[in-house]
Amino acid sequence: MPLEVVVLAAGYGKRMRSRIPKVFHNLLGKPMLSHVLDTLRKVEADQIHVVIRAEMQKEASQIFGDGVNWVHQLEPKGTGHAVLQALPHIATDSRVLVVNGD
Repeated sequence: MPLEVVVLAAGYGKRMRSRIPKVFHNLLGKPMLSHVLDTLRKVEADQIHVVIRAEMQKEASQIFGDGVNWVHQLEPKGTGHAVLQALPHIATDSRVLVVNGD
């Protein structure tokens, strides 16, 4: 049974009081999302879907590359809505793991 991962990374990070998306902030020398993606690659998921805001796409691709499926959440309607955005990209016979991008 395939394993697909949905990474929730579209949040604004308002509590950080920064214009930089939360998952792009450095922690121990690299962006938070890099730590998450590095770990997920070790579990050998069949597909990693990262839910982001559309305006994050260019920077996300430059920072993290194209080894994941970037899924856009066009309107910030919360965590459940973010997961729903990834569902059309997930095979019906897959197990799904949902993780935070931070």
